[in-house]
Amino acid sequence: MNHSSPTILQDRAAAGRRLIEPLLSYARRPDVIVLALPRGGVPVAYEVATALEVRLDLMLVRKLGVPSHQEFAMGAIASGGIQILNEQALRAHPIDQAAFEAVVAGETRELLRREQVYRGTRAPVQLKDQVVILIDDGLATGASMMAAIHAARVHAPARIVVAVPVAPIETAEALRCEVDELVCPLIADWFMSIGYWYVDFSQTSDGEVIDLLQRAWRRESPPPMA
Repeated sequence: MNHSSPTILQDRAAAGRRLIEPLLSYARRPDVIVLALPRGGVPVAYEVATALEVRLDLMLVRKLGVPSHQEFAMGAIASGGIQILNEQALRAHPIDQAAFEAVVAGETRELLRREQVYRGTRAPVQLKDQVVILIDDGLATGASMMAAIHAARVHAPARIVVAVPVAPIETAEALRCEVDELVCPLIADWFMSIGYWYVDFSQTSDGEVIDLLQRAWRRESPPPMA
């Protein structure tokens, strides 16, 4: 595949810029909040929130990897005790209760660690009656995004939008039924991994996440009165 082809995303920031135009109807609206799935979703979401001049925050989600095949999601957890299971994966990779609970416990610790490191003492966002735009750097099985959708829905938002740069066709179709709107410029009928569609898919660090959030939050708080 030719890496200069328009279907290839340069990096996460470039991927985020591709989402701006389809989301322009949400620009400068006080009831809109962009929620990034860290870590990879943060640089994508930052571009969108900055261009649309809307709020940016996080939706913390952790994939539950099958112990023998870490990259294979047997489900996901999200803030607020939300847990989604991928029955198909659990049938393909049967796992006993103790092993399953160990994975959940480990990922819950990481979720809480990230909450603390990224958001500190910042008050949780109020999603009731808001338009929530959930953003990640791409979808594979969709387990993490499904957990994010359920976690957002608990708070009774006015509308849930999922915006991602790339997804396989089956995942896109499955999620489209779960939300009010799905924005995905690149829906692939052949899918190996999210990273395949990027030139630079290097891991996003905690430092990068914190830096982008702080920048967005500084922009949101009005400057002190002179």
